[in-house]
Amino acid sequence: MLIQKSLFQIGLVAKQSSIPIKTIRYYEEFGLLKASGRTEGGYRLFDSDVFSRLNFIKRAQKLGLSLSEIKEFLDVYDQGNLPCNQVKEKLSKKIAEIEQQIEQLQILKRELKELLSGEKINTQNLPATICPIIEQN
Repeated sequence: MLIQKSLFQIGLVAKQSSIPIKTIRYYEEFGLLKASGRTEGGYRLFDSDVFSRLNFIKRAQKLGLSLSEIKEFLDVYDQGNLPCNQVKEKLSKKIAEIEQQIEQLQILKRELKELLSGEKINTQNLPATICPIIEQN
């Protein structure tokens, strides 16, 4: 007995996932999704697993992962393995990057506060000076 898989046209996939058709086409071109075929009219057809893949892609993007990183995970999954170890490693690196960005932002915040709290900033129109607040060292 042959079990027929449900196939969904790209328009329905876009509607149910709230992802524009153009984005779905791009994901396919990038290698994140694979169409299962086309209709006689040329519309892409996708298996029902496209919805879980799109959910994974959206969630991973919200976590700050790039499409290239997401593709690496999906490639591992498509080979029959769970990419959890790769995901953990990438998310750990992402945390380290965020901590570094926070540190850099704290330094910038201190610099800005120092500039604004400068006691006697000469704001007279000096030659070749645009704004002494920024140009002071």
